[in-house]
Amino acid sequence: MKTYIAILRGINVSGKNKLPMQELRTMLEKLNYYEVKTYIQSGNIVLKSSEEASEIEKTIKVGIADTFGYDVSVLVRTITAWEKAIANNPYTTVEEKQQYFTFLSETPEIKSFDIDAKADTYQIIDDIVYVNAVGGYGKTKLTNNLFEKKLNVTATTRNLKTTLKLLALAKEIN
Repeated sequence: MKTYIAILRGINVSGKNKLPMQELRTMLEKLNYYEVKTYIQSGNIVLKSSEEASEIEKTIKVGIADTFGYDVSVLVRTITAWEKAIANNPYTTVEEKQQYFTFLSETPEIKSFDIDAKADTYQIIDDIVYVNAVGGYGKTKLTNNLFEKKLNVTATTRNLKTTLKLLALAKEIN
């Protein structure tokens, strides 16, 4: 069995797509995932499975639709892929609260595009958009919706703290 990190897009945000983490863990265990842990309320999961990442994405997506009635994007990565995402972060010299990882469903063909994002910057490396949100993520124009539209992929963003915590949780059960 491998350990995976799964992240959901748009769960428990602004009162929409409410999904209690205990109910999510129960659903995942019924789908035969093991050592399931969640972190905070925004759809961050670590689990063990003998399935490949792409199959886990499909199974969780269908499980959430069947159980909760939500169409939710699901991205799943191995510990190795997660470690690579952290290692490739080009913004390690800026304040921690400015560093964001936008995980993409696939590596986009486009590597950059013009946008007036004020002091905020981004870099696309493989299937991650690294965001330096100087004024915080709540104020940046560099959002999931923007990257999905410009890059034609599914995207979901996590801050540095959450990204590091998910790696630590995954290593605990590995």
